[in-house]
Amino acid sequence: MAHRPKRTFRQRRAQSSDSDGAEEPFAEPGAPEEQTAPGLTEEGPPSGGGRVEVTARRGPGPGPRGRGRVWASSRRPAGAAPRAEGGSSAPESRVADLSTDEEGETSHSSESKDDQSSSSNSSTSLEEEFSSIVNIPDAAFIQAARRKRELARARDDYISLDVKHTSAITGMKKNSDEDPESEPDNHEERIPFTPKPQTLKQRMAEETTSRNETSEESQEDENQDIWEQQQMRKAVKITEGRDLDLSYSSEPQTVKKFDTLISLPPVNLEIIKKQLNTRLTLLQDTHRSHLREYEKYIQDVKSSKSTIQNLENSSNQALNFKFYKSMKIYVENLIDCLNEKIISIQEIESSMHALLLKQAMTFMKRRQDELKHESTYLQQLSRRAETSTNESLAVDEKTQWILEEIESRRSRRRQARALSGNCDHQEGTSSDDELSSADMNDFQKTQGDISQDRKKIFEDVHDDFCNIQHILLKFQQWREKYPDSYYEAFISLCIPKLLNPLIRVQLIDWNPLKFDAIGLKQMPWFTSIEEFMASGMEDSKKEDSSDKKILSTVINKTIIPRLTDFVEFIWDPLSTSQTTSLITHCRMILEELSTCANEVSKGKQDLLKSIVVRMKKAIEDDVFIPLYPKSTVENKTSPHSKFQERQFWSGVKLFRNILLWNGLLPDDTLQELGLGKLLNRYLIIALLNAIPGPEVVKKCKQIAAYLPEKWFQNSAMRTSIPQLENFIQFLLQFAHKLSGSEFRDEVKEIIPILVKIKALNQAESFIEEYHLDHLKSVIREV
Repeated sequence: MAHRPKRTFRQRRAQSSDSDGAEEPFAEPGAPEEQTAPGLTEEGPPSGGGRVEVTARRGPGPGPRGRGRVWASSRRPAGAAPRAEGGSSAPESRVADLSTDEEGETSHSSESKDDQSSSSNSSTSLEEEFSSIVNIPDAAFIQAARRKRELARARDDYISLDVKHTSAITGMKKNSDEDPESEPDNHEERIPFTPKPQTLKQRMAEETTSRNETSEESQEDENQDIWEQQQMRKAVKITEGRDLDLSYSSEPQTVKKFDTLISLPPVNLEIIKKQLNTRLTLLQDTHRSHLREYEKYIQDVKSSKSTIQNLENSSNQALNFKFYKSMKIYVENLIDCLNEKIISIQEIESSMHALLLKQAMTFMKRRQDELKHESTYLQQLSRRAETSTNESLAVDEKTQWILEEIESRRSRRRQARALSGNCDHQEGTSSDDELSSADMNDFQKTQGDISQDRKKIFEDVHDDFCNIQHILLKFQQWREKYPDSYYEAFISLCIPKLLNPLIRVQLIDWNPLKFDAIGLKQMPWFTSIEEFMASGMEDSKKEDSSDKKILSTVINKTIIPRLTDFVEFIWDPLSTSQTTSLITHCRMILEELSTCANEVSKGKQDLLKSIVVRMKKAIEDDVFIPLYPKSTVENKTSPHSKFQERQFWSGVKLFRNILLWNGLLPDDTLQELGLGKLLNRYLIIALLNAIPGPEVVKKCKQIAAYLPEKWFQNSAMRTSIPQLENFIQFLLQFAHKLSGSEFRDEVKEIIPILVKIKALNQAESFIEEYHLDHLKSVIREV
């Protein structure tokens, strides 16, 4: 047991329980001491706040000593002197908190001491009063009182006095006021054991509160609480033992204890049995629910083990997730890279396109300006010849410089043809696309700079993000490992979009109008896509695999738009080399697109439409065949005759270039352009104004040679196509002229031309009319 901390108590004036309620003065120093009952000592505050009011009455004794009262607790610390109040005749009482561990001893000690000072009757009365007044509070009340005290200390450091006086005190006060002389003697006075406004514990709390300013307050409070708890636990145990002893020693006490037990509800075996059965039922239900939960947990464990085993036996989902995640990150990085580089790609593409466009516009403008100046010069010569003046022709410096430049280029071309052995060349069929050395150097330098910029686009990029073969390899691995998810993700529709910027980079230097341009099938991107498609056809058993359309989609979305730009802005239909190269690339592209059955390509339609529009524009702007008097053109060395011949053969060259599109453009379109707009409108008019002779026969044979044989493959055809009707009539008229001239032998050259274009009826009529029976064999061979 912990030692009770030392306490110092202030002297306090106690509230009187008499009628006037006046405070009784404490004994002055030097006053006679109050006699304390021997055997009653103050132990300290009892646990739980239980109070026992003990009044010790002094009997008559020797000496003139006043009547006094002792307020004592069950224990008092050593050296603590009892407080006395003398000189008062009124009965006084003190409330002392008894400790239950020595309650029996204090009672017996007080009784033995009282026997020496008073009579036996007084001792018996004290016992009875003590047994009737003792009221031990229960644990709940003790805890409530303690909580109330702690709250009061924490809140205001003050414990309120909530004490109600009993009716006995009130009655005593009334009796005292009405009849003060009827006060009984000390031995006859009934001393009420009533609670005072302040108990010893409250005074101790106030004493403790007054010491809060000191540094030891917190430690003392903690020690006090520990001591009180120990005292309360001890008091409860000893009180139970004391009640048991009192049941044997005192009959009134036994009766009171019995009355307390009777207040409990009666015990019934049926009720107990029913409660036990209810409790048993509840426990059984709980047990069953626990069993169900246990069975559920067992099933969950089995299911988890089965799932683990299935996952271990099946494909590794972790690897699958890792692969898909890596592909997702790869595609995101690829898209970010392409989005960052697409601006540079577009700028370099625009630079190259502007360079080629500038060159093409230079050639076109120069040709038109030269044609205009040369025609004007020849007209001036014709007017001068008509006026028969010998004055020199005034020619401005610009026209003179242009004519000299034209003749200089023609001389260089003649020398080049002579060195190459090409002697069968007609003037006017050459492509006048020569540049000066300075212009050529500037063009090549600018083109080289653009090519260097193209190479720098992806110089800081890893091959996995700029090499088409590496990119397709990533998707090929996906298709081989997880074909279902590959096709469900429609990767075949995404690949052309991803490859578009990379293919455009490779096409920056590609010029489909150059005769030495690399073919599309020889390009790295084309071969990579073909290999990817071929491997997909081997892995996939689907006949309608979507990967088969990847190449056609790339061509339709990437190649055709670029070709369309070349056709609309750069292509010169008068250039045979450009036309031949363009037709080669277009034929390959359109053949690849034809592999996609039932697919209508808008890009293909736009390309063909642009080709037709460009050729129409060339016919309208570049074809010019002047008509001069026969006297002027009879001299084959005259500038007029040379100029007319050059322009006629230039028209024939365009006629040939248009008909080269046979098989790519519809026949109706070609017949309308080549025959309707060019042959009937320009070439036949020039032939009609030509001087009959071998030159005209040569021109007609050349025109007939350029006509597609496909148009005349029908063996049942006896008449030619309608657009050639004017040409057939010209041939017949020209044959009639030759038959009456010195060039009648040239007539036999006209009949094969009629036979080739399927004008068989006209040929037979002509043979019969001019008795050319030796030419009937030509018709029979057809």
